Amino acid sequence: MSPRRWWTATAATLVLTTAALVSPGAGVAAPATPTTGVTLDADETALVRVQLTDETQFRRLLAEGADIANRPRLDDGRILVDLVLTGRQLAALTAQGVVARQVVQREGDAARRFADSVRAAQSRTGLRAPDDGRGAAVAAVDTLHFLQAYWWTASGRTFVQTQVATTATDDPNVEITVTWQTADGTTGSFPLVRFADAGEYQYHYAQPQPLPARPVRVTATSSLGGTARTTTPTAWPNATPPALPEGYQKDFIDAYLTPTDIQARIRRLARQYDDLVDVIDLPHKTQGYRRTAAGYLGDPATAAVVVESVKFGDQKMNGVQVRTVDPGRPNRPLSATYRDRVLTVSLATDATGATISTTDQVAAFISARHPQQFSAFVENGSAGLRMPVTGPVRLDDGLRGTEVPKKPWTVQALRIGAHRDGSRIGVLAYSQEHAREWATPLVTLEFAERLLANAGTDPATRELLDTVDVFVIPMVNPDGANYSFHDANFQRKNLVNHCTGAQRDPANRDSVGVDVNRNYTVGSLFDGYTGASTNCLSGTYAGTGELSEAESRNVIALAEDHPNIRFAMNVHSYGGYFMWPPGAYRADGRITLPRPSIDESKMFLDSARRIVGAIAAERGTMTWPSQTGPVADVLYSAAGNSADQLYYELGIFAWDFEVGNDRWNEATGQWEGVGFQPPFDEAHAESQEYADGLVELLRVARDYARDQGETLSLARR
Repeated sequence: MSPRRWWTATAATLVLTTAALVSPGAGVAAPATPTTGVTLDADETALVRVQLTDETQFRRLLAEGADIANRPRLDDGRILVDLVLTGRQLAALTAQGVVARQVVQREGDAARRFADSVRAAQSRTGLRAPDDGRGAAVAAVDTLHFLQAYWWTASGRTFVQTQVATTATDDPNVEITVTWQTADGTTGSFPLVRFADAGEYQYHYAQPQPLPARPVRVTATSSLGGTARTTTPTAWPNATPPALPEGYQKDFIDAYLTPTDIQARIRRLARQYDDLVDVIDLPHKTQGYRRTAAGYLGDPATAAVVVESVKFGDQKMNGVQVRTVDPGRPNRPLSATYRDRVLTVSLATDATGATISTTDQVAAFISARHPQQFSAFVENGSAGLRMPVTGPVRLDDGLRGTEVPKKPWTVQALRIGAHRDGSRIGVLAYSQEHAREWATPLVTLEFAERLLANAGTDPATRELLDTVDVFVIPMVNPDGANYSFHDANFQRKNLVNHCTGAQRDPANRDSVGVDVNRNYTVGSLFDGYTGASTNCLSGTYAGTGELSEAESRNVIALAEDHPNIRFAMNVHSYGGYFMWPPGAYRADGRITLPRPSIDESKMFLDSARRIVGAIAAERGTMTWPSQTGPVADVLYSAAGNSADQLYYELGIFAWDFEVGNDRWNEATGQWEGVGFQPPFDEAHAESQEYADGLVELLRVARDYARDQGETLSLARR
């Protein structure tokens, strides 16, 4: 894969955090810089957790369009951020004082992990058993208040997490310390860091802190003399799912699944459980795993023109040859012929017989002379140069997935239930809007197969399928997913290339496409909201307009065609978040989309506790309370995301998972990221625990329908 360019990033979505990270206050010693053995080859691409020197460095990364994979965090005063970068880019950052802390994932890891998962599946003999400014200050004293104080136990380790707000909102130097005490009198403390978003102060917080036992009280004090009243931390999430019955079937995932694998799994489930499943062909075919063929006519290092086919490469344009020739006679005009799949450009000559055509003239001539077959543009840096005699050059689409069908793709949804007629409350689970998030369809397919396999033997599952109408789209973005598996593992977007001119350079092929989850209509970039880009090469490119892409139109079409859908879960990775609307705001003043009503906010949070508890029951993975809440508050502004459209336009309670929670490393005392394509054992574990969460979502929907007395009408607001 060619080196990633900084501006191919998701960083546009993170503009809101530019004021979020501050250096330690006066008098606080900066932590010592760790030394690590992390190295990358110059052209190797990897996902790396790095430690920055200060906030200015983070701002510079944002301005340069770095591929920032996760929200920056602070660890003992250090700014940590996950970047997709090359070894060359890492070396440049290292020279600026950046320290590589962890290689979360190397480019080659994904292919190896995919192969490992397939080999494991092939050797498997049966299903595995489930694993057991000082504002209104008075006398220089501010007022502090705990927004959050939660504790939990996971894998034998107790953690506490707090958020504290100060009334000295305009003072960037306020330092807040939390002191904790356990029942046996043991005490300790940890500092909080200031978090501001889009220039607006939000609170002070810290990552979950390990404790020797359950905390019975916490107190916060500030450098201005303020003290928060002592608080008893609350158990998080304080919800436990029903116990599974003897013989409950689970663990149907044994390898990473390509789009072709997913398509086959859908067909198999439809055949095997024809009394409980309908397959819905969604109405908008995607472009397919294909793109135009292109090549450099000339040498990009000296002088070149990019020639591109108008049709896709698989439409008999791969292998077409292009060349320039010297006519060998004086005073000849620029001309071109296209015969037998060879485009021959005869350069113009002067009275001496020397060729005189420029790159600009050749590019314009090709586009004008053969507009049905070719377009051409001057390679960056070659404008106005003498066009060399060169060729033949073979045009190619560069796609490496030879077994992938080269045709428009029909995205499919499973409809599961005993009553698939709209008479029961509906729940939609959909995944892989972002191509590189390989673990997400494992979650939705594990969830679907559990329901089907247990319907005949488990009364609780049968009762759910009697009362809930379930819709599952395992793979929203098949074209991007194919590209992620076969060409560029870090591909985030679909494959539709809306770029024009020099941005269509083949060097940018790993950066084109539309971010499907920035292409919806509510709170969109086109309405002035933050967190998407107009740059076609950005990781958060919003497209040419709202719902310009087949992938986003499919999600909305399914929801609109089935008005009984009242709950939805969009499954993403990675980072361990549980979120709901509002998901976007206008940067000027940080004005979010309208907040849910008090009752609906309570519904979102109460349901989240239940679902987070169900996830944690599998292997102790905890979604942090600081990462549970509205998208715009706990992650970033994501203009034009699907959950906002489902909620505000269609009245659906819409949530987002970010599977792949950070894992606590007891040896290092650090939280470590897992990445988009973790080792399969981790991806498998994510599929199991988050499938538990989706089953709990069905219980939430069932209980809501009973409480509301919902009937056949199920009318939306």
